[in-house]
Amino acid sequence: MIVAGLVAVNAVGDVYDPHTGRIVAGARNPAGPGFAMEAGASAVRAAGTMQSMTAGTNTTIAVVATNAALSKAAVNKMAQMAHDGLARSIRPVHTPYDGDTVFALSLGEQKGDLGRIGAMAAEVLADAVLNAVRAAESLAGLPAVRDLN
Repeated sequence: MIVAGLVAVNAVGDVYDPHTGRIVAGARNPAGPGFAMEAGASAVRAAGTMQSMTAGTNTTIAVVATNAALSKAAVNKMAQMAHDGLARSIRPVHTPYDGDTVFALSLGEQKGDLGRIGAMAAEVLADAVLNAVRAAESLAGLPAVRDLN
């Protein structure tokens, strides 16, 4: 059985490596190198800076797919469980300023346990977020993760 994920990341929240818990990308520390959250900003205080943001200007859009034969309701459940992958790797996630969405599809005849498939979807999506920010390139003077190391 195969479960795969693909994601485009432009999140308001910081991106964390789900395996180490370290920030990989996010709001920069205005007082020096590193990230704002590493400099001691709390998530609640950081959320206060979001008040000047416009709704829908940021989003993370993902797709998870499996070759398991799933019903429409089961594919919906897989998508719901895959959202946990966003929560593992983006903090905060699903803010009013994000349009975070996970699409899901099933194409195949493999038998599979929905609980296991959903758990795998969350895992691959968390890794896909990490891979996406590591693959990103700088744009308009904003450094990408690859430029910070």
